[in-house]
Amino acid sequence: MSLNILILSLYCLGDDKFLLSTSYFLKNSLLLPFFFSLSLWFFCDSAMEVSLSSATSRGYTYNPSPEPFLLKRVKLPTWDRHLLSLSPTRVRPQTLFVQKGPHSAKDNSVKVVCCLKREATVVVEGRCIDEVYDALAERLVPTAAAMSNPNLKYIVGLAGSPGSGKSTIASEVARRVNRLWPQKACALDSQVSPPDMAAVIPMDGFHLYCSQLDAMENPEEAHARRGAPWTFNPELLLKSLKTLRSQGSVYAPSFDHGVGDPVEDDIFVSLQHKVVIVEGNYLLLDDGIWKEISAMFDEKWFVEIDIDKAMERVRMRHILTGKPPDVAKWRIEYNDRPNAEKVNKSKKNADLIIRSIDY
Repeated sequence: MSLNILILSLYCLGDDKFLLSTSYFLKNSLLLPFFFSLSLWFFCDSAMEVSLSSATSRGYTYNPSPEPFLLKRVKLPTWDRHLLSLSPTRVRPQTLFVQKGPHSAKDNSVKVVCCLKREATVVVEGRCIDEVYDALAERLVPTAAAMSNPNLKYIVGLAGSPGSGKSTIASEVARRVNRLWPQKACALDSQVSPPDMAAVIPMDGFHLYCSQLDAMENPEEAHARRGAPWTFNPELLLKSLKTLRSQGSVYAPSFDHGVGDPVEDDIFVSLQHKVVIVEGNYLLLDDGIWKEISAMFDEKWFVEIDIDKAMERVRMRHILTGKPPDVAKWRIEYNDRPNAEKVNKSKKNADLIIRSIDY
C-alpha cells in the first residue's frame, strides 16, 4: 500500500519528476511489476491526436488527450512512413501508424487523429479537399511500392453514403497516385511516360440490370428502391475481386447512367496496376456476402459526412438529371436516406475515416 502511495505521489509532482523517477523503478527489479502496471493503466485508455504540420521544423508534434501524462511534446523527424509506439520497456500497447501529409508555409495541416485502442482508426481531414486527396495518395504510394511481390495488388475499399463524394475521392486519389508513382519508382526511364499504376472500380457497375428488376415479384418497388443493397449483384463483385487477387488482372463492368444499365467488361485492371480503389455504398457491411467482400480489402476507408448535407447533394443531383423537385424529394425520403442510414452503420468497420469537405 505504501509503495502505491509513493508512486501516485511521484506522479502528482508533475510530468518531469515522474519521468526522472522511472529510472529508479527500472533499476529496482522488485518495483518493476508496479511500474509496468501503472504505465499500462496510463496508456490503455488514452486517446491521442497527431497533427501533420510544417510549423515545427517539418516534424510531427504529439499531444496526448484528454490530459497530458508522460509526454507533453515530442518532435519527431520526417520520414515517408512513421511509427509512433508509446511503449515502456517490455510493454507493447497498440502501435499507431501515421502517414506523412502535405506541408505549406502556413499551418494548413492535415490532421490524423487516432485512438490508442486495440484497433486504431485513422481520421483524415484538411482545410480543403485537395489536401485530403494529397494525404491519401501519399499514404498509398510508399505502401504499394514496397510490396515484395510485384504481381500483388494493394486494394482499398472506399465506402460512404450517397452524396458523400466517394466517387470523386477515388478518382482524384488514383490520379495523384499515378502522378507520384514515378518519384518512387526510380528505375523507370525518365524519357518514357510511366503507365498508370492506380485504377478505380466503381460498385455502380454491379447494379442489377433493369430487366432483372422487371423480373422481380414487385418490379415497381424494385425500380423505386434501386440503389438498395438487394438491387446489386454482390456475387459478381466478390468473384471479380477474387479474380483480381488470384490472377492480378480483371475485367469489371462500368455503369451507363444514360441507359441506366451496367456495361460489361468496360474497365480493365491490368497486371501493371498496383493500387486498386473499389468505391461503393455497401463495401463495409458486415452481414452476408458483403462481409466476404469487405474481407478482400487491404484497407477500408469510409467517407464521413452529415447525412442532411449528403441528401441535399443527392437532391440536387436528381434535379440536374431531369427529375422534378417533388419527385427528387420523394426519392430522397423513400430510398436515398434509408440507404444512407444503413451505410453509415458500417463506419465502425473502417480503418480510416475521411471527413468530407465541400469542394
